[in-house]
Amino acid sequence: PRSVPALSPQVGSHRDISPESLSLFRLLEPRIEILVLGTGDRVERLHPAMLKQMRECGIAVEVQDTPNACATFNFLMSEKRMVAAGLIPP
Repeated sequence: PRSVPALSPQVGSHRDISPESLSLFRLLEPRIEILVLGTGDRVERLHPAMLKQMRECGIAVEVQDTPNACATFNFLMSEKRMVAAGLIPP
């Protein structure tokens, strides 16, 4: 099984996702192109400035409920894309 980078341990819900908790994904080598975030049982809106900050670093962010985020992550991995996931359990 592949290991999946996780959000910082301080993230318990989508409200805890911050530029600081996402900073890990900007530091990964090799650089990722897509970050899939699973926000639990439902798709939750994240602050547009956070998403913009990630885009400016060259990382697209896909926000989904966690079950769909897992499926998206697996699909992107099967296509050999440079992807990471941050998943909040449903």
